[in-house]
Amino acid sequence: MTTRPQGFVPGRHKIESYGEGGFRFAEMSHRGSIFALPSGVYAAAPARPEDIDQDALARLFDDNKEGVEYLIVGTGEHLSPLPSHLRAKLREAGVACETMATGAAVRTYNMLIDENRRVAALLIAV
Repeated sequence: MTTRPQGFVPGRHKIESYGEGGFRFAEMSHRGSIFALPSGVYAAAPARPEDIDQDALARLFDDNKEGVEYLIVGTGEHLSPLPSHLRAKLREAGVACETMATGAAVRTYNMLIDENRRVAALLIAV
């Protein structure tokens, strides 16, 4: 019997909706922030932009086994840039990054999924 980590849904999924402190995807709902990767959607700890650190992005930095080329970061209701040391770490890993409010990040992520791009999204719940 195979078990999956708690807070994990395997596979690439578009975000169906967001708001009220969570997200809908894969015909499910999740309260809190999420980290969507090509392998699946994971529950994420950051609740505010200042909570985003190297640990929050660890799944991506783990040698970028999933070949992610582009990271979208939804920072909540308002845009909040990532610290320069995280941007530098992403560049070293060969990952382009864009930060924006979560609503815009969801729309951008879904568009890039439609284009079959190797994209990930760390989305703070609003």
